[in-house]
Amino acid sequence: MSVAGPQTAAEALAIFGAAVPPEFFQNLRKASGKRAEGGVYTVELTMWMMLRQRLDPKGTLSTTVQDVAEGRPQALLPTHKRLTEGTLSSNTGGFCRARRRVDQKVTIQVGDRIFNYLMADVPEALPGLGRRVFLLDGSSLDLPATPELRKAYPPAENQYGVAHWPVVRIVVAHDVISGFAMQPCWGPMYGPQRVSEQALAAEGIGRLPAGSVVVIDRNFGVFSTVYDADRRDYPVVVRLTNVRARYLLRGRLPQRADQQVDWKPSKWDRDHHPDLPADAVVRGRVIACPVIRRGQTVQLYLFTTLDLPLEQIVELYGYRWNIETDLRSLKQTVHLHSLTTRSVEMVAKELVLAVAAYNLVRGTMYAAARIAGIDPRQLSFSRVQDVVNACLPSLAAADSPEAYQRVLDRMLRRAAQCKLSRRPQRPSYPRAVWPRRNNFPKRKKP
Repeated sequence: MSVAGPQTAAEALAIFGAAVPPEFFQNLRKASGKRAEGGVYTVELTMWMMLRQRLDPKGTLSTTVQDVAEGRPQALLPTHKRLTEGTLSSNTGGFCRARRRVDQKVTIQVGDRIFNYLMADVPEALPGLGRRVFLLDGSSLDLPATPELRKAYPPAENQYGVAHWPVVRIVVAHDVISGFAMQPCWGPMYGPQRVSEQALAAEGIGRLPAGSVVVIDRNFGVFSTVYDADRRDYPVVVRLTNVRARYLLRGRLPQRADQQVDWKPSKWDRDHHPDLPADAVVRGRVIACPVIRRGQTVQLYLFTTLDLPLEQIVELYGYRWNIETDLRSLKQTVHLHSLTTRSVEMVAKELVLAVAAYNLVRGTMYAAARIAGIDPRQLSFSRVQDVVNACLPSLAAADSPEAYQRVLDRMLRRAAQCKLSRRPQRPSYPRAVWPRRNNFPKRKKP
């Protein structure tokens, strides 16, 4: 399969084949010293099936197995007797064993290759900036209550007892223009080994392309996060709480300001981060600016290490809301809100490949937006995902390059029509609680 780039081969299967070609898996096999795979579920096919599962509306193992049993996708299927005779079992046991055999390092490499392939054609966020800009934020996911997962990711606990579901905390960075997501960083949200969003953010920032600008909200606007980004040459645009802004501005909270400051760690920072050097300092600017949003004035206090005009700094921070919808797309449309895997290793694989599947849909959106001459952020993620799912069987069944290209062009044209509706202001409804009728008696405690 010959693919020229994200702009011409934008559907999920083509991006996967271009970013992770068969030669990649052959080199992996040679490096490991393993003999050629003889079963149906090769590493290449298994990786695609795990990605495809995340794109399917049901998101089950069975749906992807049925695709393979029907001979899709033909480009990734090995030569095997069961496939030729059409006798491949529709049970999911073989696929489950194949998923467990896949090395976690391979999933990380596949996710990185898809991200780097898609990001190669993304322009800079602002004209003349010369840097990529990433939005960074965190969330949490529920896991099955297996003994292994409860030990690795303890449930929440309060004065009433221990909750049932294990919880994992994740932090993800998204490109501000295209929405492509970096590999997530994750760890336990509760328990003795819990990790903070700030610690995960420091790990995630280190994975970004060199020199990228990081736009983050008030939760990450602490000295340790800013210092860690600055010492690795990652400029930041971070919103400050009123308390931190007053600390940096020596007790003042002006409505408008653009002042050079030296941010030094406070006693609280020293107590919680004893490894900070004695001379730790971040030189930057504190910007105070009122912004009108939906008819209301919001006072912003920003800290940045960028040497740009005030208006451009505020414009960069204005993109931050996009990550809220990006996280919603990750958790709802690729089924990442609640994982069903039952082991720590499979949780890691599913997290990485779920983000990679999200990037496949984003790749289609980016290519369709370029053809239509619009901003990729103007397209609906879930509607483009529906277009991709509807066209994948036809793409996989194409018997010639011409037929494949016709389906691909039609898919991109339909994807470009999935624009978000313009709503200048959300309609306001009075808040009310509607009771739900219960036709069954409540169970009484014995």
